[in-house]
Amino acid sequence: MMQSDIYTVNVGPIHPSTHGGLHAEAVMDGEIIQDVIVHLGYVHRSVEKIAESKTYQQFVPYTARLDYLATNLPVLGYCQTVEKLLGIQVPERAEYIRVIMAELSRIASHQIAIAATGIDLGATTGLMYGMRDRERIMNIFEMTGGQRLLSSYIRIGGVAADIPKEFIPVVRSFAHDIPLMIDEYNGLMTGNEIWAARMQGVGILSLEDAVKYGVTGPNLRASGIAYDIRKAEPYGIYDRFDFDIPVGSRGDSLDRWKVRIEELRQSGRIIEQALDNLPEGEITARVPKVLKPEPGIEVYHRIESAKGELGYYIVSDGGKKPYRLHVRAPSFINLMVLPLVCRGGVFQDIITNIATLDPILGESDR
Repeated sequence: MMQSDIYTVNVGPIHPSTHGGLHAEAVMDGEIIQDVIVHLGYVHRSVEKIAESKTYQQFVPYTARLDYLATNLPVLGYCQTVEKLLGIQVPERAEYIRVIMAELSRIASHQIAIAATGIDLGATTGLMYGMRDRERIMNIFEMTGGQRLLSSYIRIGGVAADIPKEFIPVVRSFAHDIPLMIDEYNGLMTGNEIWAARMQGVGILSLEDAVKYGVTGPNLRASGIAYDIRKAEPYGIYDRFDFDIPVGSRGDSLDRWKVRIEELRQSGRIIEQALDNLPEGEITARVPKVLKPEPGIEVYHRIESAKGELGYYIVSDGGKKPYRLHVRAPSFINLMVLPLVCRGGVFQDIITNIATLDPILGESDR
């Protein structure tokens, strides 16, 4: 009987298909994956420690660099946590603008996931489609906050500035075109039999395992659980919007892909409702220049980020800087199932699984 030796193949940390500084050590027996050992830390920046040396306002731009592909979402989560800590009431107009910017960021993140999965699996045109459509969101971010990739437009107490007059028609046009974008993505990739062969039945994450590992976001919903913090524990004004929670049935790579595509449609619905009901008024609360919460207060706040549950835990000692800040990063936790979903597959499945788990190393390492 022929026997094979166990050997190791290193994927990353500079391989493009690892979506950043991820090092996956594949333990192979012939063509079959025995295990995958995940190594992190290549882009560690001590963000949580830096928070202890910055005032509450000064730390806002750092949060934009956690999930830099969905830049307004981590900023929103942090600002809402500080507002919860201090009891700050955000004006209505600012709440609606925040929702619009948050959902645009969710779409931008998912479009990168779609584009990256396309190029990772050899569909170069898929990369072009996703990047082309995402560019329209970058233009909107530049229109409002002056920056494209890293936006600190959301601030503690509201937003940095009111939206310009051309904002609403441009965003309406984009939201209107989302179904057409989805048709193109599906026509090029989802319905392609080669694509289905690379995705269907690959990287199955069972419902039970997803819950045990603490997986959240689209990866959890692809395993069959209709759980979304925007509905389960609404924050801001999300309880005012009507949208559906897309779910999968098998928990494989194809389901994770389909869930993200359908979430584009639901985010578009939320944006249109927010535009329809956008009130006039103030865009920021009256916030003191120096924020000093009461000593001994600790607060945890979570939002539904593009990758899953993004939470901030802050402890106050009465000073103008956080005594302690911790980020519950969804990508870090979601990455822990990579060995589980890869075992028993073939080497190329590692690339597929990384792409469809959609981690962002900026928040995984912090």
